Amino acid sequence: MSNQQVTVTARLKVKPGLENEFKQEFQAVIALTLKEEGCINYDLHQSVEDPSLFLLHENWVSQDILAQHLEQPYIKGLGEKAGRFLVDPPDVRLWQQIANNS
Repeated sequence: MSNQQVTVTARLKVKPGLENEFKQEFQAVIALTLKEEGCINYDLHQSVEDPSLFLLHENWVSQDILAQHLEQPYIKGLGEKAGRFLVDPPDVRLWQQIANNS
C-alpha cells in the first residue's frame, strides 16, 4: 500500500426504477464515510442525461486509509446489496493526482 493521496471513481449503473431507493441507501453510507479519518471527500453524482447512471468520486489521504474504509461494515453491506441495485459490477478506478489548479 501507499501513503500517497488517492482518488477513487466508481461508475454505477442502477437498474431502471431503483434510482431513488439507491440514492436513499447511499445517503447513510455517505454520512458515515465522511466521518472516517482520512476521508477528504465522498461525493455521489447522478447523470443529467441518464438518471440510472451514477458516479462516485472519493479522495483519501492514502491507500492505507482507503483499505481501512473498504473494511467498514456499512461498505461491505452496500457491496452485498449491489446485485439488487446494479445492472453491472461497478467500474472502479484508482487515480493519482499529477497536477492541480492551485
